[in-house]
Amino acid sequence: MYTSNEVAHAQQYEGANVSSESDIESHAILATAREAGEQAGLRYSGDVTPQEAWQLFSRQVALLIDVRTLEERKNVGYVPETPHVAWATGNPMERNPRFIRELESKADKLDVILLLCRSGKRSVAAAEAANKVGFKNVFNVVEGFEGEVVNDQGVTSGGWQSYNLPWVRD
Repeated sequence: MYTSNEVAHAQQYEGANVSSESDIESHAILATAREAGEQAGLRYSGDVTPQEAWQLFSRQVALLIDVRTLEERKNVGYVPETPHVAWATGNPMERNPRFIRELESKADKLDVILLLCRSGKRSVAAAEAANKVGFKNVFNVVEGFEGEVVNDQGVTSGGWQSYNLPWVRD
């Protein structure tokens, strides 16, 4: 759970009106991630776990945006009701030159945005780029959708799917 200092900080987070226990917990997650991000010198708001991302997204506190390729969404799966804005496309992967413009069409610069990729790497680069152009509350979902590849056979560790969080495949 959260310390009384974290709860107090959450109640003041970005001037938000937090009244219910779930509001306090959601804002405590964001405040803790932001503080850790500042201490680590991140060039975006901070990192959240897949479980925290689900909590924030399902409570409609944050937008969850998938930054993987369309092929990844189609072949591997995706979180229902999440917008898609590819950070990179093609083979080999090249940065999507329309990324910021497409992100601006999906979210306001003050929205709380959680970016999800395969393993939590591309979403860091996307979060840094979004922060650089004025998005104030952009968080990376660590471990991503599939998790980190841990051996030559493609076995992964962690990730949205491994925690049995909601996802679908077409």
